[in-house]
Amino acid sequence: MKFIFGNALWHLIMQSDMVSWFVLLTLFAMSVICWTLFLYKLAMNRLKQKHIQELKHKLHNTHSVEELILLQREYARTVPGYFLGSILTTVKEQLEPNVIEQRAPTEQQFHAIQQHMYQVIDDLVHQEESSLSFLSTSAAIAPLLGLFGTVWGLIHAFIGISEKQAADIAAVAPGIAQALTTTLAGLMVAIPAFVMFNYLSGQVRSFEQKLYALNDKLNLLVQRIFFVR
Repeated sequence: MKFIFGNALWHLIMQSDMVSWFVLLTLFAMSVICWTLFLYKLAMNRLKQKHIQELKHKLHNTHSVEELILLQREYARTVPGYFLGSILTTVKEQLEPNVIEQRAPTEQQFHAIQQHMYQVIDDLVHQEESSLSFLSTSAAIAPLLGLFGTVWGLIHAFIGISEKQAADIAAVAPGIAQALTTTLAGLMVAIPAFVMFNYLSGQVRSFEQKLYALNDKLNLLVQRIFFVR
């Protein structure tokens, strides 16, 4: 605690005016949100990809509609469970008239189910990407917010110098150093946020690839179970 609150940087922050404090507190809040979002998304992405791999593995031993329904119930509260449930609902909607009219499924119905699969994947990926917008926004805004605080602090520092009629280094240095603390804070928020955004973007791409791999497996199962007689 003494290292944090007893050093010269902390004393400079304590001497800042209200505008500089507002900038520093805003940057601190942005940093907390970025780290919380990053850790949460990191844990959730790993869990989602684990569930996708598990479901994909279990599909190797699935050969009937009843087994697909059981798998959907088992993974009902997961992303792959939602994906599987959405596909089963679409299959039912497409093929229910065929059962009533006692006619065979058509190729157009199979293509309609495929299009729905791709649409669900796009929606899931878009949902994952939209949650990263705060990180990219923070990476872009934090340096500018820090620069604003620095410019504001420099203006006040030079006003103070003119009022004191002194321009030696002892009079100039504290005001300039105090002004630069917001730039430092802005960079300390922007750099990690940029790294987090790029890392999680890569995780989203991996998530998308695993969804498409699961989709290919389900595609073959739907074709074999419902369309091949």
